[in-house]
Amino acid sequence: MNISTRFFAAASIAALSMTAGSAMAQDKLVIGTEGAYPPFNSLEANGDLTGFDIDIAKALCNQMKVTCTFVTNDWDGIIPALQAKKFDAIVASMSITPERKEQVAFSKKYYNTPPAIAVPKDSPIKDASPASLKGKTFGAQGSTTHSNYVEKHMPDSELKLYPTADEYKLDVSNGRIDGVVDDVVVLSQWVKSDAGKCCKILSPLPIDPEINGEGAGIAVRKNETALADKFTAAIAAIRADGTYKKIQDKYFDFDVYGDK
Repeated sequence: MNISTRFFAAASIAALSMTAGSAMAQDKLVIGTEGAYPPFNSLEANGDLTGFDIDIAKALCNQMKVTCTFVTNDWDGIIPALQAKKFDAIVASMSITPERKEQVAFSKKYYNTPPAIAVPKDSPIKDASPASLKGKTFGAQGSTTHSNYVEKHMPDSELKLYPTADEYKLDVSNGRIDGVVDDVVVLSQWVKSDAGKCCKILSPLPIDPEINGEGAGIAVRKNETALADKFTAAIAAIRADGTYKKIQDKYFDFDVYGDK
């Protein structure tokens, strides 16, 4: 889906975001998400938002007994939009990192999966060793932990940044780059699809706590830690009552929550 389509879908519900900032007092929340990161969040052609992030957010809102509406926002501007009170919380697979903690407050994690490398099936790259990756060009979505990972751990490779995951997938499919780095779940589901039949998972990558953080959490404005705590309590509650597992099993055949 192109940016203009996503913008139109977001604009159609933009009026809802005008309540953001004072929403908790009204038992309403506006949730910001990207809508371009399947299977976690996707904006369908009919304007519906789907994915693990979306179902989790709806379950958390139900647990918190608040009415939630959703707004999409391009990833590279999603934190500034939160700070500008365009919405009250970000549920968009955002990793809890030290750098982001300087800008926003987070709930505890609601899932944690490692990064991975995907390459074309006929790629001469045989493993993820520095020698194999040297001189190769890898794509990653900009302003993500995955682009930071390439910069730190693959210094002899060239990094090409993309606004969305869809765009790097297109370039690696067409042979314009040597491989891509993203969440292992995102890449695994992509290579199993018709769109990703060009490629394979080369290797999962070790989690770097400094870059990958503590898992994906729900971001709120820096001074709204009480709201972050409410999300944390709701995450614990839906895990305890089986709601989390029901949602997880809809998308994955493994424990996406990660280590306790």
